[in-house]
Amino acid sequence: MSIPPQAAPNSATTPDSAPARGIRYWHRYLGPKGNWHDRAPTGPPGEELADLRAGLGQDAGTVPAMWPYYTSPTDGDVTRELEAEHGALALYGLHQQSQQRPMHKPQVGLGSALRSLRVADRFSPEALDRRVAAAVNATSVGALLYRLRGLVPQLRAEGIGLDYDRLMGDLERWTHPERRQRVRRTWGLAYHVWKPASQDTEGAGTDGEGPTRS
Repeated sequence: MSIPPQAAPNSATTPDSAPARGIRYWHRYLGPKGNWHDRAPTGPPGEELADLRAGLGQDAGTVPAMWPYYTSPTDGDVTRELEAEHGALALYGLHQQSQQRPMHKPQVGLGSALRSLRVADRFSPEALDRRVAAAVNATSVGALLYRLRGLVPQLRAEGIGLDYDRLMGDLERWTHPERRQRVRRTWGLAYHVWKPASQDTEGAGTDGEGPTRS
C-alpha cells in the first residue's frame, strides 16, 4: 500500500500553527511541564482523536483520515517506522478519548503502566495476567496491536498513562525476533517485579522500566 509522500499535517493540529514533521502527535498539545499547553487547555480536539481511532485494526497507510498525523519519513511506501507510528497513534486516540489529563507519560513503559493497573485492583489480577500474557506472546505487530487494543481501555479507565515514544519504538522492534524478545523481557520484568505498595501506587513506571535497547 502506497501513501502520499510526506502528507502535510492539518493546519489546525496545534494552538499556533502546523507542527514540524518530527513532532509526534502525542506531543503536539503538551506544554513544557507535561500538562496541556495553555492555549489548548483541554488537549486534542475530539475529532482528531476520532481520526486516530479510525486506524484501529487497519493497516498503516490505508486510512486517509490518519495521513495528516503521520510524521515518519516515507517516499510512499509503508516502512517499519510508519507501521509502528500508525499503531501507536491509533492506540493513543483510544487512550486519550474523554480524558482530561494527558495519557502520554514520559518514562512510563507499557509493563510499568500495566503493573499500576494490576495493583489498582479494579480488574481481576488473574484475568489481567492472561490478557498481558496473550499480548506479549504475539509474534506479529498486528496481533500485538489487536491485544493491546483490549488493554488500553482498562488503562484509560484508571487514568494510567504510558510513554508513547517508547511504545512506538517497541512496536518497531517487534518485527525483529531478537529485539522482540528484549522488549518482552523488559515488559515482563516491569509487570511482575515486586515493589513496595507505595512505589506501585505512587511512582510505578518512572523507575522500574528503562528504555528498551535495540
